[in-house]
Amino acid sequence: MSVRELVVLGTASQVPTRQRNHNGYVLLWDGEGILFDPGEGTQRQMLHTSVAAHDLTRICLTHFHGDHTLGLPGVIQHMSLDGVPHEVTAHYPASGQTYFARLRHATPFHDTVALRQAPVTGPGVIAGGADEPEVPFTLEVRELSHRIDAFGYRLTEPDTRRMLPEKLAERGISGPDVGLLQRRGELRGVRLEEVSEPRAGQRFAFVMDTRLCEGVYELAQGCDMLVIESTFLHADAELAEVSGHLTAYQAGRVAAGAGVRHLVLTHFSQRYQDTSLFAAEARAAGFEGTLTAAEDLTRVPVPKRR
Repeated sequence: MSVRELVVLGTASQVPTRQRNHNGYVLLWDGEGILFDPGEGTQRQMLHTSVAAHDLTRICLTHFHGDHTLGLPGVIQHMSLDGVPHEVTAHYPASGQTYFARLRHATPFHDTVALRQAPVTGPGVIAGGADEPEVPFTLEVRELSHRIDAFGYRLTEPDTRRMLPEKLAERGISGPDVGLLQRRGELRGVRLEEVSEPRAGQRFAFVMDTRLCEGVYELAQGCDMLVIESTFLHADAELAEVSGHLTAYQAGRVAAGAGVRHLVLTHFSQRYQDTSLFAAEARAAGFEGTLTAAEDLTRVPVPKRR
């Protein structure tokens, strides 16, 4: 059975607290395991979940600030120690190549992991699509507005068609013939469009350190799940703007306007203890969908397909 869920490893910004570890998120998507922004302590947090090094197939870094990357050396060395047999692709801002090289080989170790470096140079599709038909989704990036180069990620599953049992029965199509019709598009004079309806693929977006910008809105549009930073409460909106971050209110406004189904708030400043305040602000901004103020070591299922 396919599994699509977000595993939250850490939710702190800048420095960890007694309750919150540095950033770290794993998106389990059928057979893929995408690790986003592994902050310090990521491999230890993984030990408290069911996510193993063998589950990771991609690593996506939004930018190179330490709270989003200092766990990378440990994760890479862990994958080598465990003998991960498959290739793992790493996406990161190309302007930070020097930092990636330092993190990649921060200490001496027996390096066996097949880590493919795929630096991001600008907005667009970076995996899947016509060039990589074996990848079951499209992964694309958009530029964000932070103090250094930063990118957000968006995963899009291809649209399909939902078969309509009553229409199939009317035309006498059943059993293996249903699959045959789906593959061919037509069977015994019956076209696929006559016995099915469009079904949108699922969409997931990951947005970290940024001010409000065009990229944020583009990434969030129509998402089934949006994981987005909400470092500050809106009383500190001026500080958020100066430091290149969002408030929970802004995140809620974005999600409401973009038609997001499940909003996951995270990356909370250490100045706040009560994360329920972030959820309350997102609601006050008009977001009415499913809302999660993330906590460390929790699992958040991606909403079922529409």
